[in-house]
Amino acid sequence: MGGMTDEARTEVLDIEGMTCASCVARVERKLNAIDGVEAQVSLATESARVSYPAGLDRAELTRAVDAAGYRAHLRRPDPGVREPHEAHEPHESAGHSPHDAMDHSEHHATVSSWPRVIASAILAAPVLVLGMVPAWQFPGWQWVSFALATPVVLWGGWPFHRATLKNLRHGAVTMDTLVTVGTLAAYLWSVWALVFGGAGRIGMSHGSEPGAEVYFEVAAVVTVFLLVGRAIEDRARRRAGAALRALLDLGARDVELADGRRIPTDRLLIGDEFLVRPGETIATDGVVQDGRATVDESMLTGESVPVEVAVGSEVTGGTLAQGGTLRVRATGVGAQTRLARIAALVENAQLAKSGVQRLADRISAVFVPIVIALAVLTLVGWLVAGQPVTAGFTAAVAVLIVACPCALGLATPIAILVGSGRGAQLGILITGPEAIENADRIDTVALDKTGTLTTGHMTLTAVSVVDGIDEAEARDLVGSLEAASEHPVGVAIAAASASLRPVADVTALPGRGILGAVDGRRVFAGSPEFAAEHTGTPLPAELAAVVEAHETTATVIVAGWVEPGTPARATAVFAVADTLRPEAADAVAQLRASGLAVLLLTGDAEPIARQIAASVGIDEVHARVSPEGKVALVRARQDAGHRVAMVGDGVNDAGALATADLGVAMGGGTDAASHAGDIALTGSDLGGVVTALRLSRRVMRVIRGNLFWAFAYNVAALPLAALGLLNPMIAGAAMAFSSVFVVLNSLRLRRAA
Repeated sequence: MGGMTDEARTEVLDIEGMTCASCVARVERKLNAIDGVEAQVSLATESARVSYPAGLDRAELTRAVDAAGYRAHLRRPDPGVREPHEAHEPHESAGHSPHDAMDHSEHHATVSSWPRVIASAILAAPVLVLGMVPAWQFPGWQWVSFALATPVVLWGGWPFHRATLKNLRHGAVTMDTLVTVGTLAAYLWSVWALVFGGAGRIGMSHGSEPGAEVYFEVAAVVTVFLLVGRAIEDRARRRAGAALRALLDLGARDVELADGRRIPTDRLLIGDEFLVRPGETIATDGVVQDGRATVDESMLTGESVPVEVAVGSEVTGGTLAQGGTLRVRATGVGAQTRLARIAALVENAQLAKSGVQRLADRISAVFVPIVIALAVLTLVGWLVAGQPVTAGFTAAVAVLIVACPCALGLATPIAILVGSGRGAQLGILITGPEAIENADRIDTVALDKTGTLTTGHMTLTAVSVVDGIDEAEARDLVGSLEAASEHPVGVAIAAASASLRPVADVTALPGRGILGAVDGRRVFAGSPEFAAEHTGTPLPAELAAVVEAHETTATVIVAGWVEPGTPARATAVFAVADTLRPEAADAVAQLRASGLAVLLLTGDAEPIARQIAASVGIDEVHARVSPEGKVALVRARQDAGHRVAMVGDGVNDAGALATADLGVAMGGGTDAASHAGDIALTGSDLGGVVTALRLSRRVMRVIRGNLFWAFAYNVAALPLAALGLLNPMIAGAAMAFSSVFVVLNSLRLRRAA
């Protein structure tokens, strides 16, 4: 593969005709043979993610897939990405969107698979009875079996034969080749015996003479078994992608513009203003221009409490407005929306491959030729041993039919497809299979404090006043003054005031305090040192005791005012702190209960850090840690042989998130943190970290179970078939079941929580 000399671009191809892991390997080889192209192909999603140089004609990608014997379509570019000056024109679809591809796949499977299965089963049933029950073999039953089995094998099995012929034209063999060779061998042997071997004589019973055996029931029933297995597998694969389809379906289909026109949502442009009425889905990301409402964001964040929005609030497309009408200006459309980015992240995770999957693909790529060679050796071995040709032939057919690289190829991608989709439903965005593998090996979790264990928002936690002062009056006076400040501490005090009053002559002294006039009184608020300096007297003993009690766990503000004709004095103490998340203690307890070591890394002071850690049950605390210090601590743990997960939300956490074996970015955090993380939470609930680790471990358990079954099945079944201990019909049923089992086992992840 050549180096990438131009700026890389990425496309997703929907691919038709892939049936097994060897198909995947062939398509990847063809695409990667193009200079500068890197491709990852997924059987589970029937698509490929292709990175290619900007100067490459995209049509070359589809031609490469066509040359491999399959059919590819470029995904339709998102219609929302247009130039700002474009007008609202009628929408004309071109190509395929992810949603189109899924709908097409579902429709194709519905109209082509099950009618073929049902018709083939109806025809094959009497063939099976006639072949297996001698008492029901009437004169000429062989010819009736021939007449009934022929359409089953040739028409019913045509999807397998068509794929085989297509692949052979390109010099390749796949799982379909095994099916075709096995079923046609049984069928053609039977036709030869019927016409030339004496099996066609009226009154002849099954196997009454050498060379008179017919295997129409084998050819017909195996075809039906494989058709049933393929149909169930296709249906299960569609169910596995239900979570991604659900994400894509969250968006509104059309939208009412502010001027009263209704247009398809994909015709919205950035800057357009649109209306959202109570009970409607918000069409796209935007900023509220007018109105108030509550917005249910649970489908994206997993948090059930609706969010209050008003003028200036940001809203997300796909969420549900309640209790009010909003006028919203679009700030993101199409692929630029949060919903689209989440869906793209989920699909990228589903397209990517883990280490175990790449190994399985390499094995599957050479598996089919090995099986064909093994079938030939089986036949030769039986003949050399002096056994009848029919016995050797039966064993060879069983070998061809029982071999199933499909289960091996589906073992990992189906589990990742379902697991990452379920994660998206739970507000957990997994960047790829490596994140799942790493999460399964984690033994240490490092937690940031601000925004992770705590809400990240300052809150007034305590108010104390001297005797003779009304607390409500103190709240209103100081809150009114602090409302003129943009400092988080001032904002918290102002938010706790019942009535804000006009303020004049405000003077802010950064790092010290603030002064101003409220209701004709000079009000001051600031640090204890600032209060002592402003009043010229020490703090009253009762306030000094309050300061001492709170200064290790909160930011303390001392306030007071000057009444006309009286000296300034300190009259109140406000304690402001970043409050602990209500679920933090339970989340830490669950992490520790699952055998993980939990430690706290924070830039805050030691007393505050230790108080927070003690509240949630964390023993190991590292305070006053710089961003570089967090990276160093993570590396020290890794050097000691530990696998570390870092959980954070800020720019100061980005380095540690990227350095850790697993980075988990909290929802509501900075872009730097979310980009550095391997797993991103759309909500701010710390319990999402526990759920993410639990889900990852469960996905890996399912993958291991799938791989064990796929390998064990072939290891056990092939020798039995070669020794003649496995009837071809049973082999066909077992082969179909192995793939179905892997898919159904993975679908259990849809209920993971």
